[in-house]
Amino acid sequence: MDVAEFEDLIDRLGEDMSLWPEPQRVAAAQLLETSDHARTVLDAAGVLRRALSAPPIKAPAGLAERIVSAALQQTSEPTSPAPDAADACVNSADRR
Repeated sequence: MDVAEFEDLIDRLGEDMSLWPEPQRVAAAQLLETSDHARTVLDAAGVLRRALSAPPIKAPAGLAERIVSAALQQTSEPTSPAPDAADACVNSADRR
């Protein structure tokens, strides 16, 4: 078994190798004994599974309202108009 096949098995069967068919489990165990890359892949799969199974993170109460309020304040403040791209091209041509 090579690392690419090992990754494919993890993607399809999960990182719990005890659930894999025995021939693949034995080959994977042999690969893990000799391959740092395979061990890294297995560790990353475990991290991903734990992250995906963790409870969702909830935003603090009122966060959405504070964001909208701040955005409205930004748009209500007067700003100088942005120069028109066509005017900038004309002005730069006049300077030549």
